[in-house]
Amino acid sequence: MISPGVVATELGHDITNPEVAAALTGWRKKSLTPDAIARAVRYAIEQPEGVDINEVIVRPTAADM
Repeated sequence: MISPGVVATELGHDITNPEVAAALTGWRKKSLTPDAIARAVRYAIEQPEGVDINEVIVRPTAADM
């Protein structure tokens, strides 16, 4: 299971509510890049035989969550 924190994506760019759009803009300033998530996935799948990665939680260091 890969549990990313806030990731920069194209989702939510069509939100018209000004308050929600502003909140998303703030979150995006602290968001992870898709590359960071891909690197975490790569880490998990590149482990040697006999190593089992069950869970990866990836969060931005600046996140206040």
